[in-house]
Amino acid sequence: MAKNKFHDGPGPSQRQLRVGELIRRALSETLQRGEIHDPDLNRVSITVGEVTTSPDLKIATAYVCPLGGHAQTDIISMLARNKSELRRAVGKRLALKFTPDLRFRLDETFDRLDETRRLFAQESVRRDLDE
Repeated sequence: MAKNKFHDGPGPSQRQLRVGELIRRALSETLQRGEIHDPDLNRVSITVGEVTTSPDLKIATAYVCPLGGHAQTDIISMLARNKSELRRAVGKRLALKFTPDLRFRLDETFDRLDETRRLFAQESVRRDLDE
């Protein structure tokens, strides 16, 4: 069974949420400013929607989406290829004892929202909701 960012059990701690948000901002700024020495990566606008961290803060998973939703699989491979440079940039911006290992996944939140809107637009669903 594939894991995703929505899981059962107690949610992330305040510390995990805080560190995840700090990493999200640092990654977003680094990518926005084109600070990575990869011209292919710098040509693409990437949205970092969320960053989740493991309980020990050793692994950070960034959920990303290219602006416009194009070349999604290429984006993940480009980010993975530049993972060490991105990790260094995040480490410079943040005062963490250890900079977590970065992982990248496609952010499918927008796809799920589109599907939800499509379902709510169906006549049978609207009829059930009106009752």
